[in-house]
Amino acid sequence: MKATDRVFDGLLVLEYRSGNKKSLSLLVKRHHLRLCRHAYGYTKDFEVSKDIVQDTWSSIINNIQSLKKPNSFGSWATMIVTRKSLDYLNKKNRDRLKLEDYSYDKQTLEGPDKTEPEIQNLLMAIRELPENQRMVLRLFYVEEYSLKEIADILGVSVGTIKSRLFHAREKLKMIFKNNKK
Repeated sequence: MKATDRVFDGLLVLEYRSGNKKSLSLLVKRHHLRLCRHAYGYTKDFEVSKDIVQDTWSSIINNIQSLKKPNSFGSWATMIVTRKSLDYLNKKNRDRLKLEDYSYDKQTLEGPDKTEPEIQNLLMAIRELPENQRMVLRLFYVEEYSLKEIADILGVSVGTIKSRLFHAREKLKMIFKNNKK
């Protein structure tokens, strides 16, 4: 996220804490769709994703007073969605290893059918990566979170995030190198 977005989120959080209820609706408008997409990345089910995000907003309302850094609202909310999504998957599967079997659907990755061949090749290569590496790539490049924020969202160390990002890039290089031969 951009620094200006973080500051604006922080101001909205502070406004909501001081009693301005419209600030919460602005936060919802700014983050709801992104949080739904994030939950969908885990669950692959639109309805479940919407339920998770709705539950997340309930948690946010109940715990926003304890948010120590209001400017980190976006990563904090994403972390809550991540944990709730993983809880859902664990409850459904009772086995964390099954998380690796989930993959993005074709439309989510490829978008419109008229994409450039290079983009299609990149998206196909990304699909070959493990889920944890795909998630880090998406959070880093698409949603523009910092390494620290991604570590907080996923509940792992910054070193683990750096490692996942490095290995994802290396695997993508190898995939493209092998495809050019």
